[in-house]
Amino acid sequence: MFKKNKTFFLILTFALIFLLPLIGSLVKWKGQLPGYGDFPAQKVEADPGFSLLYFSLACIVALLITLILVFPRWFGFKKVRETPVPKDGGTPFPVWFWWSLPVLAISWFLMWARVKLFISFEYYTFVPLWWSFILILDGLVYKRNKGASIISRKPHVMQLLAVVSCFSWFAFEYLNFFVIENWYYPNNEVFSNFGNVFWFSLSYTTVLPAIFEWYLLLKTFSAFRNRYRYGPKFNVSRIFLIIYYVIGLILAFGMGYYPYLLFWVLWVALVPMLSAAMALVGFWTPFTPVKNGDWSSVILIGLATLFNGFFWEFWNFGSEWFHDSMPTNPNYWKYSVPYLDKFHIFSEMPVLGYFGYLFFGLNCWIIWLIAAYIFKFDADIEVTGEQS
Repeated sequence: MFKKNKTFFLILTFALIFLLPLIGSLVKWKGQLPGYGDFPAQKVEADPGFSLLYFSLACIVALLITLILVFPRWFGFKKVRETPVPKDGGTPFPVWFWWSLPVLAISWFLMWARVKLFISFEYYTFVPLWWSFILILDGLVYKRNKGASIISRKPHVMQLLAVVSCFSWFAFEYLNFFVIENWYYPNNEVFSNFGNVFWFSLSYTTVLPAIFEWYLLLKTFSAFRNRYRYGPKFNVSRIFLIIYYVIGLILAFGMGYYPYLLFWVLWVALVPMLSAAMALVGFWTPFTPVKNGDWSSVILIGLATLFNGFFWEFWNFGSEWFHDSMPTNPNYWKYSVPYLDKFHIFSEMPVLGYFGYLFFGLNCWIIWLIAAYIFKFDADIEVTGEQS
Protein backbone atom coordinates (compact mmCIF):
# COMPACT_ATOMS: atom_id res chain seq x y z
CA MET A 1 0.00 0.00 0.00
CA PHE A 2 2.72 2.48 1.01
CA LYS A 3 4.95 1.78 -2.00
CA LYS A 4 2.18 2.40 -4.54
CA ASN A 5 1.89 6.07 -3.54
CA LYS A 6 5.38 6.89 -2.27
CA THR A 7 5.37 10.63 -2.83
CA PHE A 8 1.84 11.11 -1.49
CA PHE A 9 2.67 9.16 1.68
CA LEU A 10 5.80 11.26 2.32
CA ILE A 11 3.90 14.52 1.72
CA LEU A 12 1.09 13.35 4.01
CA THR A 13 3.56 12.44 6.76
CA PHE A 14 5.33 15.80 6.46
CA ALA A 15 1.95 17.57 6.64
CA LEU A 16 1.06 15.63 9.80
CA ILE A 17 4.18 17.04 11.45
CA PHE A 18 2.54 20.45 11.20
CA LEU A 19 -1.07 19.42 11.79
CA LEU A 20 -0.82 17.07 14.78
CA PRO A 21 0.88 19.54 17.19
CA LEU A 22 -1.62 22.19 16.05
CA ILE A 23 -4.55 19.88 16.81
CA GLY A 24 -3.05 18.95 20.16
CA SER A 25 -2.59 22.60 21.10
CA LEU A 26 -6.11 23.54 20.00
CA VAL A 27 -7.50 20.80 22.25
CA LYS A 28 -5.21 21.85 25.10
CA TRP A 29 -5.77 25.61 24.95
CA LYS A 30 -9.34 25.55 23.60
CA GLY A 31 -8.12 27.90 20.91
CA GLN A 32 -4.90 29.67 19.98
CA LEU A 33 -1.91 28.93 22.20
CA PRO A 34 0.15 31.77 23.76
CA GLY A 35 2.64 33.37 21.39
CA TYR A 36 1.41 31.56 18.30
CA GLY A 37 2.43 33.37 15.12
CA ASP A 38 4.90 35.82 16.67
CA PHE A 39 7.98 36.07 14.48
CA PRO A 40 10.69 35.96 15.53
CA ALA A 41 9.51 34.00 18.57
CA GLN A 42 9.15 35.88 21.84
CA LYS A 43 8.98 34.68 25.43
CA VAL A 44 5.30 34.74 26.35
CA GLU A 45 5.07 33.04 29.75
CA ALA A 46 7.26 31.57 32.46
CA ASP A 47 8.22 27.91 32.16
CA PRO A 48 7.85 25.35 34.96
CA GLY A 49 10.83 25.51 37.29
CA PHE A 50 13.66 23.08 37.76
CA SER A 51 12.64 19.46 38.41
CA LEU A 52 15.16 17.16 40.06
CA LEU A 53 13.30 14.05 38.87
CA TYR A 54 13.11 15.22 35.24
CA PHE A 55 16.72 16.38 35.39
CA SER A 56 17.88 13.04 36.83
CA LEU A 57 16.10 11.04 34.14
CA ALA A 58 17.60 13.26 31.45
CA CYS A 59 21.07 12.78 32.99
CA ILE A 60 20.67 8.99 32.79
CA VAL A 61 19.81 9.22 29.09
CA ALA A 62 22.71 11.63 28.49
CA LEU A 63 25.11 9.34 30.35
CA LEU A 64 24.06 6.34 28.25
CA ILE A 65 24.54 8.30 25.02
CA THR A 66 27.96 9.48 26.20
CA LEU A 67 29.08 5.95 27.04
CA ILE A 68 28.04 4.68 23.59
CA LEU A 69 29.94 7.48 21.87
CA VAL A 70 33.08 7.23 24.00
CA PHE A 71 33.21 3.47 24.60
CA PRO A 72 31.48 1.89 21.58
CA ARG A 73 33.19 -1.48 22.12
CA TRP A 74 31.23 -1.88 25.36
CA PHE A 75 28.11 -1.97 23.19
CA GLY A 76 29.21 -4.47 20.57
CA PHE A 77 31.17 -2.29 18.15
CA LYS A 78 34.33 -3.87 16.76
CA LYS A 79 37.65 -2.12 16.58
CA VAL A 80 39.00 -1.73 13.04
CA ARG A 81 42.69 -1.92 12.28
CA GLU A 82 43.59 -0.02 9.14
CA THR A 83 46.82 0.12 7.23
CA PRO A 84 48.02 3.72 7.52
CA VAL A 85 47.66 5.69 4.31
CA PRO A 86 50.41 8.22 3.54
CA LYS A 87 49.07 11.73 3.87
CA ASP A 88 48.84 13.75 0.69
CA GLY A 89 50.65 16.98 1.46
CA GLY A 90 50.40 18.16 -2.13
CA THR A 91 46.76 19.29 -2.05
CA PRO A 92 46.63 23.02 -1.26
CA PHE A 93 43.77 24.80 0.39
CA PRO A 94 41.29 26.12 -2.19
CA VAL A 95 40.99 29.81 -2.92
CA TRP A 96 37.62 30.13 -1.15
CA PHE A 97 39.28 28.94 2.08
CA TRP A 98 41.69 31.89 2.05
CA TRP A 99 39.06 34.44 1.02
CA SER A 100 36.80 33.31 3.84
CA LEU A 101 39.34 33.75 6.64
CA PRO A 102 39.31 37.59 6.66
CA VAL A 103 35.52 37.65 6.19
CA LEU A 104 35.07 35.45 9.26
CA ALA A 105 37.57 37.48 11.30
CA ILE A 106 35.94 40.82 10.43
CA SER A 107 32.40 39.52 10.98
CA TRP A 108 33.35 37.99 14.32
CA PHE A 109 35.07 41.17 15.44
CA LEU A 110 32.16 43.40 14.47
CA MET A 111 29.61 41.05 16.07
CA TRP A 112 31.38 41.04 19.43
CA ALA A 113 33.34 44.30 19.66
CA ARG A 114 30.54 46.86 19.18
CA VAL A 115 32.67 49.55 17.59
CA LYS A 116 30.48 52.67 17.62
CA LEU A 117 31.62 53.71 14.17
CA PHE A 118 30.37 50.42 12.71
CA ILE A 119 27.26 49.77 14.82
CA SER A 120 24.98 49.52 11.79
CA PHE A 121 27.26 46.88 10.24
CA GLU A 122 26.88 44.68 13.30
CA TYR A 123 23.26 43.98 12.44
CA TYR A 124 24.40 42.07 9.36
CA THR A 125 27.27 39.96 10.67
CA PHE A 126 25.53 36.61 11.19
CA VAL A 127 25.21 35.62 7.53
CA PRO A 128 28.76 36.49 6.40
CA LEU A 129 30.18 34.97 9.60
CA TRP A 130 28.44 31.66 9.04
CA TRP A 131 28.86 31.41 5.28
CA SER A 132 32.56 32.17 5.60
CA PHE A 133 32.79 29.48 8.30
CA ILE A 134 31.01 27.02 5.99
CA LEU A 135 33.49 27.77 3.20
CA ILE A 136 36.40 27.33 5.62
CA LEU A 137 35.03 23.93 6.64
CA ASP A 138 34.65 23.05 2.95
CA GLY A 139 38.27 24.11 2.41
CA LEU A 140 39.41 21.78 5.19
CA VAL A 141 37.44 18.93 3.60
CA TYR A 142 39.00 19.81 0.23
CA LYS A 143 42.51 19.75 1.70
CA ARG A 144 42.08 16.47 3.56
CA ASN A 145 40.02 14.83 0.81
CA LYS A 146 42.56 15.40 -1.98
CA GLY A 147 40.54 18.09 -3.70
CA ALA A 148 37.08 16.60 -3.17
CA SER A 149 34.45 18.70 -1.37
CA ILE A 150 30.90 19.87 -1.90
CA ILE A 151 32.02 23.19 -3.41
CA SER A 152 34.59 21.60 -5.74
CA ARG A 153 32.58 18.56 -6.83
CA LYS A 154 28.91 19.35 -6.20
CA PRO A 155 28.28 23.11 -6.07
CA HIS A 156 24.64 22.57 -7.11
CA VAL A 157 24.17 20.47 -3.96
CA MET A 158 25.36 23.38 -1.84
CA GLN A 159 22.78 25.63 -3.49
CA LEU A 160 20.02 23.12 -2.83
CA LEU A 161 21.20 22.66 0.75
CA ALA A 162 20.85 26.40 1.33
CA VAL A 163 17.29 26.45 -0.04
CA VAL A 164 16.13 23.36 1.87
CA SER A 165 17.88 24.66 4.99
CA CYS A 166 15.88 27.89 4.88
CA PHE A 167 12.52 26.15 4.63
CA SER A 168 13.41 23.40 7.10
CA TRP A 169 14.41 25.83 9.86
CA PHE A 170 11.19 27.76 9.32
CA ALA A 171 9.51 24.41 10.04
CA PHE A 172 11.36 24.18 13.35
CA GLU A 173 10.42 27.78 14.18
CA TYR A 174 6.80 26.81 13.57
CA LEU A 175 7.06 23.74 15.82
CA ASN A 176 8.71 25.88 18.47
CA PHE A 177 5.36 27.62 19.02
CA PHE A 178 3.84 24.39 20.33
CA VAL A 179 6.41 23.93 23.11
CA ILE A 180 5.80 27.56 24.18
CA GLU A 181 9.05 28.86 22.73
CA ASN A 182 11.99 26.75 23.87
CA TRP A 183 14.08 29.46 22.23
CA TYR A 184 13.24 33.07 21.46
CA TYR A 185 14.82 36.22 20.02
CA PRO A 186 14.78 39.19 22.42
CA ASN A 187 16.25 41.62 19.85
CA ASN A 188 13.18 41.49 17.63
CA GLU A 189 13.01 45.28 17.13
CA VAL A 190 16.35 45.73 15.39
CA PHE A 191 14.55 45.24 12.05
CA SER A 192 11.01 45.83 10.85
CA ASN A 193 8.64 42.88 10.47
CA PHE A 194 9.56 42.53 6.82
CA GLY A 195 13.24 42.97 7.67
CA ASN A 196 13.05 40.16 10.22
CA VAL A 197 11.49 37.75 7.72
CA PHE A 198 13.99 38.68 5.02
CA TRP A 199 17.08 38.58 7.25
CA PHE A 200 16.13 35.39 9.07
CA SER A 201 15.42 33.71 5.73
CA LEU A 202 19.01 34.43 4.70
CA SER A 203 20.28 33.29 8.11
CA TYR A 204 18.46 29.97 7.91
CA THR A 205 20.29 29.05 4.69
CA THR A 206 23.39 28.30 6.77
CA VAL A 207 22.06 25.47 8.96
CA LEU A 208 22.22 22.38 6.72
CA PRO A 209 25.39 23.40 4.82
CA ALA A 210 27.30 23.82 8.10
CA ILE A 211 26.13 20.47 9.49
CA PHE A 212 26.97 18.52 6.34
CA GLU A 213 30.39 20.15 6.02
CA TRP A 214 31.18 19.00 9.56
CA TYR A 215 29.92 15.52 8.68
CA LEU A 216 32.21 15.30 5.65
CA LEU A 217 35.12 16.69 7.66
CA LEU A 218 34.69 14.04 10.36
CA LYS A 219 34.66 11.34 7.68
CA THR A 220 38.15 12.37 6.58
CA PHE A 221 39.47 11.09 9.92
CA SER A 222 39.66 7.30 10.12
CA ALA A 223 39.18 7.51 13.90
CA PHE A 224 35.66 8.80 13.24
CA ARG A 225 35.03 7.15 9.89
CA ASN A 226 35.52 3.60 11.14
CA ARG A 227 34.72 3.91 14.83
CA TYR A 228 31.02 3.07 14.42
CA ARG A 229 31.06 1.08 11.17
CA TYR A 230 31.05 -2.43 12.64
CA GLY A 231 28.44 -2.50 15.37
CA PRO A 232 25.38 -4.55 16.28
CA LYS A 233 23.18 -5.41 13.30
CA PHE A 234 19.64 -4.18 13.68
CA ASN A 235 17.23 -5.31 11.01
CA VAL A 236 13.63 -4.30 11.68
CA SER A 237 10.38 -5.76 10.42
CA ARG A 238 7.59 -3.93 8.64
CA ILE A 239 5.42 -4.24 11.75
CA PHE A 240 8.14 -2.53 13.78
CA LEU A 241 8.28 0.34 11.29
CA ILE A 242 4.53 0.83 11.45
CA ILE A 243 4.59 0.85 15.26
CA TYR A 244 7.57 3.24 15.19
CA TYR A 245 5.63 5.50 12.81
CA VAL A 246 2.51 5.49 15.00
CA ILE A 247 4.63 6.37 18.06
CA GLY A 248 5.90 9.38 16.12
CA LEU A 249 2.33 10.45 15.36
CA ILE A 250 1.35 10.15 19.02
CA LEU A 251 4.39 12.13 20.14
CA ALA A 252 3.67 14.89 17.60
CA PHE A 253 0.12 15.27 18.94
CA GLY A 254 1.37 15.02 22.53
CA MET A 255 3.86 17.83 21.97
CA GLY A 256 0.97 20.19 21.34
CA TYR A 257 -1.14 18.88 24.21
CA TYR A 258 1.65 18.63 26.80
CA PRO A 259 4.00 21.44 25.69
CA TYR A 260 6.12 21.43 28.84
CA LEU A 261 6.22 17.75 29.72
CA LEU A 262 6.99 16.72 26.12
CA PHE A 263 9.05 19.70 24.96
CA TRP A 264 11.87 17.36 23.91
CA VAL A 265 9.59 15.77 21.31
CA LEU A 266 10.37 18.76 19.08
CA TRP A 267 13.75 17.13 18.41
CA VAL A 268 12.62 13.50 18.46
CA ALA A 269 9.18 13.07 16.82
CA LEU A 270 10.41 13.83 13.30
CA VAL A 271 12.85 10.91 13.42
CA PRO A 272 10.32 8.06 13.86
CA MET A 273 7.71 9.69 11.65
CA LEU A 274 9.86 10.59 8.66
CA SER A 275 12.48 7.83 8.82
CA ALA A 276 9.80 5.15 9.25
CA ALA A 277 7.77 6.65 6.41
CA MET A 278 10.81 6.58 4.11
CA ALA A 279 11.68 3.02 5.10
CA LEU A 280 8.11 1.85 4.53
CA VAL A 281 8.21 3.08 0.92
CA GLY A 282 11.70 1.69 0.34
CA PHE A 283 13.81 4.86 0.41
CA TRP A 284 17.29 5.09 1.92
CA THR A 285 17.66 6.77 5.32
CA PRO A 286 20.65 7.22 7.64
CA PHE A 287 19.29 4.18 9.52
CA THR A 288 19.39 1.89 6.46
CA PRO A 289 23.05 0.81 6.93
CA VAL A 290 22.32 -0.16 10.55
CA LYS A 291 20.87 -3.46 9.34
CA ASN A 292 24.45 -4.38 8.36
CA GLY A 293 25.92 -3.02 11.60
CA ASP A 294 27.09 0.30 10.14
CA TRP A 295 26.03 3.05 12.56
CA SER A 296 28.44 5.66 11.21
CA SER A 297 25.85 7.70 9.29
CA VAL A 298 23.55 8.00 12.30
CA ILE A 299 26.28 8.79 14.82
CA LEU A 300 28.54 11.00 12.71
CA ILE A 301 25.72 13.32 11.64
CA GLY A 302 24.87 13.70 15.33
CA LEU A 303 28.47 14.44 16.27
CA ALA A 304 28.80 16.84 13.34
CA THR A 305 25.81 18.79 14.60
CA LEU A 306 27.14 18.75 18.16
CA PHE A 307 30.50 20.17 17.05
CA ASN A 308 28.75 22.82 14.99
CA GLY A 309 26.46 23.54 17.92
CA PHE A 310 29.48 24.59 19.95
CA PHE A 311 30.10 27.42 17.48
CA TRP A 312 26.40 28.32 17.28
CA GLU A 313 26.29 28.77 21.03
CA PHE A 314 29.76 30.31 21.35
CA TRP A 315 29.25 33.10 18.81
CA ASN A 316 25.68 33.70 19.94
CA PHE A 317 26.68 34.01 23.60
CA GLY A 318 29.49 36.46 22.99
CA SER A 319 27.46 38.71 20.72
CA GLU A 320 25.37 40.06 23.63
CA TRP A 321 26.75 38.76 26.91
CA PHE A 322 29.68 41.18 27.24
CA HIS A 323 27.60 44.30 26.60
CA ASP A 324 25.00 46.27 28.50
CA SER A 325 24.27 48.75 25.73
CA MET A 326 21.68 48.52 22.96
CA PRO A 327 21.27 45.13 21.24
CA THR A 328 22.93 44.81 17.85
CA ASN A 329 22.52 41.14 16.91
CA PRO A 330 18.99 40.43 15.65
CA ASN A 331 19.86 36.71 15.46
CA TYR A 332 20.70 36.49 19.17
CA TRP A 333 18.60 33.85 20.90
CA LYS A 334 17.94 32.75 24.46
CA TYR A 335 16.49 29.50 25.78
CA SER A 336 13.41 28.88 27.86
CA VAL A 337 13.63 25.19 28.71
CA PRO A 338 11.38 23.70 31.40
CA TYR A 339 12.70 21.41 34.17
CA LEU A 340 16.32 21.23 32.91
CA ASP A 341 17.63 24.79 32.97
CA LYS A 342 20.75 24.18 35.06
CA PHE A 343 24.53 24.32 34.52
CA HIS A 344 25.42 26.64 31.66
CA ILE A 345 28.88 26.52 30.09
CA PHE A 346 29.71 29.85 28.37
CA SER A 347 26.38 29.76 26.55
CA GLU A 348 22.68 30.37 26.84
CA MET A 349 22.13 26.62 26.34
CA PRO A 350 21.92 24.48 29.51
CA VAL A 351 24.49 21.70 29.35
CA LEU A 352 21.96 18.90 28.84
CA GLY A 353 20.58 20.78 25.87
CA TYR A 354 23.70 19.98 23.85
CA PHE A 355 22.54 16.37 23.63
CA GLY A 356 19.60 17.63 21.60
CA TYR A 357 22.01 18.48 18.81
CA LEU A 358 22.66 14.78 18.28
CA PHE A 359 19.01 14.30 17.30
CA PHE A 360 18.75 17.60 15.46
CA GLY A 361 21.37 16.48 12.94
CA LEU A 362 19.32 13.40 12.10
CA ASN A 363 16.24 15.56 11.67
CA CYS A 364 18.10 17.79 9.23
CA TRP A 365 19.37 14.89 7.14
CA ILE A 366 15.95 13.25 7.02
CA ILE A 367 14.25 16.50 5.95
CA TRP A 368 16.91 16.92 3.25
CA LEU A 369 16.18 13.43 1.96
CA ILE A 370 12.42 13.98 2.10
CA ALA A 371 12.80 17.12 -0.01
CA ALA A 372 14.97 15.23 -2.50
CA TYR A 373 12.54 12.34 -2.81
CA ILE A 374 9.54 14.64 -3.28
CA PHE A 375 11.14 17.12 -5.68
CA LYS A 376 13.29 14.52 -7.49
CA PHE A 377 16.79 15.92 -7.07
CA ASP A 378 20.07 14.23 -6.17
CA ALA A 379 20.51 14.23 -2.38
CA ASP A 380 23.92 12.54 -2.33
CA ILE A 381 26.35 14.68 -0.34
CA GLU A 382 29.19 12.14 -0.28
CA VAL A 383 32.46 13.07 -2.00
CA THR A 384 35.29 10.69 -2.81
CA GLY A 385 38.92 10.95 -1.82
CA GLU A 386 38.87 10.02 1.88
CA GLN A 387 42.16 10.31 3.70
CA SER A 388 43.11 8.87 7.07
